[in-house]
Amino acid sequence: MNADPALPRLLLLEDDPVSAAFLKAALEGLPAHVDLAGSLAQAEPLRDAGHALWLFDANLPDGTGGELLARWRTRGLATPALAHTADARIEEHDALVGMGFAAVILKPLGVTALQDVVRRHLGLSTPPTFPFDNVFDTALPPIWDEAAALRALNGHAAHVAAMRDLFAGELPATRTRVADAFSRSDVDAMRAELHKLQASCGFVGAARMLATVTALHDVPTCRDAFTRFEDAVEDTLSPGTISS
Repeated sequence: MNADPALPRLLLLEDDPVSAAFLKAALEGLPAHVDLAGSLAQAEPLRDAGHALWLFDANLPDGTGGELLARWRTRGLATPALAHTADARIEEHDALVGMGFAAVILKPLGVTALQDVVRRHLGLSTPPTFPFDNVFDTALPPIWDEAAALRALNGHAAHVAAMRDLFAGELPATRTRVADAFSRSDVDAMRAELHKLQASCGFVGAARMLATVTALHDVPTCRDAFTRFEDAVEDTLSPGTISS
C-alpha cells in the first residue's frame, strides 16, 4: 500500500529490534509514514526518498549516524536530522550537535516526549486531547476509549497494545510524582506532570485517566479531584485491563 502523500515521511535508523518497534509505532501515531532501517547499508537506498526528518541512532553495526549524516550532507541533502542515543554524557551530545544534528534524543524516553520533539522539528502543532465534561459525575468514562486509541495510531491494534504496556509501565512513577507535589501543595509541579500525562492518555485512549487528570489539572488543590485521580490510576493498572 502506498503511503498517504499528505503525511510527513520520516526515516528512522535504529538497529535494536525492540527499540525500533516502539519508536516506529510512536512516530506513526503523529501520524506519519515511517521508513525503518537497521544499519547504514539499509538506510542508503532511502537517501533520496524525500523525508521531512531523519532520526539516526548514534551507533549502528556498520558505522555511526554521524558518519551517515556527513556523507549525505556532502551530497547536498539538507533534511533536518535528530540523533538518538542511550549515552547520557554531555560531551557525547555536544559532539552529535557539532556533527550537524538539530537535537539529541536520550533513550529511553516516553511516547509523548518523542512525539513532542518530532512535532517541533516538523513544525506541527500538538493534537487535541479528549477531555470529558464533568469528572464529578457519578458515572466515570470507561477505562479505555478504543476508538480514540485506534485513531491516534492509525488503526493499528498491535501498536495500541504495545503503547498501552509502555504507558502502564510509566504510570506508577508519574503517580508518585503527582502525589508528592500534591502533598507539598506544589501546583506548578503538579500541573507540569499532569500536562504530560494528558497527552499520553489521549494517545493510548486512557479515557478514565484523562478525565481525572483534566479535572485535577484544573483544580490541583482539590482533595476530591486528587482522590478520583488516584482511583483512576488503580483502575487503569488493574490486572486484565491493559487490552485493545
